[in-house]
Amino acid sequence: MTRRRSVHPDPVASRKVLRLGFLPENDCAPLVLAQELGLFKAQGLSVELHNEGSWKAIHDKIIHRLLDAAHAPATLPFLIQLGLTPEKCDCVTGLVLNLQGGAITVSRELWRLGVRDALTLREQIWKDRKRKTYAFGVPCPLSSQYSLLCQWLRSPGAPPSTDVRIEPVPPEQMFPLLKLGYLDGFCAGEPWTSVAVQAGVGACIATTAQLAPLHPEKVLMVRKDFAEQRADEHERLIAALLEACRLCDEPATRAKLCELLAQPRFVNAPVDCLKPDLIGPFGGPDSSFRAPQGLNIFYRYRANEPTPAKAAWLTGSLFKFLRWQVRPDALNGIFRPDIFKKAQKHLREPPHDPEPLPNPRPHGVAAAVA
Repeated sequence: MTRRRSVHPDPVASRKVLRLGFLPENDCAPLVLAQELGLFKAQGLSVELHNEGSWKAIHDKIIHRLLDAAHAPATLPFLIQLGLTPEKCDCVTGLVLNLQGGAITVSRELWRLGVRDALTLREQIWKDRKRKTYAFGVPCPLSSQYSLLCQWLRSPGAPPSTDVRIEPVPPEQMFPLLKLGYLDGFCAGEPWTSVAVQAGVGACIATTAQLAPLHPEKVLMVRKDFAEQRADEHERLIAALLEACRLCDEPATRAKLCELLAQPRFVNAPVDCLKPDLIGPFGGPDSSFRAPQGLNIFYRYRANEPTPAKAAWLTGSLFKFLRWQVRPDALNGIFRPDIFKKAQKHLREPPHDPEPLPNPRPHGVAAAVA
């Protein structure tokens, strides 16, 4: 007599509600707007949003199937694939959620000492080299914000490098740790720079848009097996978020977006601290620059398709910090333009043509947005 093997249902395949994680930064806006405007429901989806607080929580819950998809740093799928995170897993993305959107902030004490840019910061670090080690926060190790902060710290003409400790810090903890003196600065997404500036705790002295205009910042990350086994839901999820990205870039939506994100269940920051990035102008009274329309780009300039060029920019910046070689084909198939194109077929209206690329294209990431 043949024994039947018991089959346990897959916890992901049997779930009807999609669990979607996010980090409390302004660039979670497409997820919030898609939920609040019923765009997920219009695609036949039931979605729960979960504020996960840190990249580590996103990582763990995607790996262990406690989340189906997540708003994640754009390098995270590559880091997981390479085994540079605590656990390894095949992850993919079919959607880039935003471009740029980050800023570099220093403490008011450093501003008082005359720090205005990377050169004057390095001069101050050199003066204090025997007295203290400066600490800067980034939301995710080896993220684009990490690599751009390192690039900025190594600006030409600065004094010899001394030790700067760069720590992974959950986004919403940047401001209190800067205020308490545990951090001397940070590079993070908005609104945390604006929170520090408006509270008189920090000063913004650079943006990631200045260092690498239009670089990919956050993506929709899923496990590869989720993308394969639940392809229709995945594509509909991308379609809803793509429509939300378009709405996020419309000026008429931005004021409402500030009110939504300010809620405790989302970003949990004052509306006035959300406006500089989402409505503009960005840059406090001490800043030497102004960004009239804010920092984040959600749809314009071909933001959303996960092209090989965007992947190449991310891996190029990532490999600068790796001391070992990776086969060129090892990271193929993480950015999936094929999934993006299938998802576009689920849009309720034909895709709107995004705003064309600036001419000339921005220095440093010319190919990344192609």
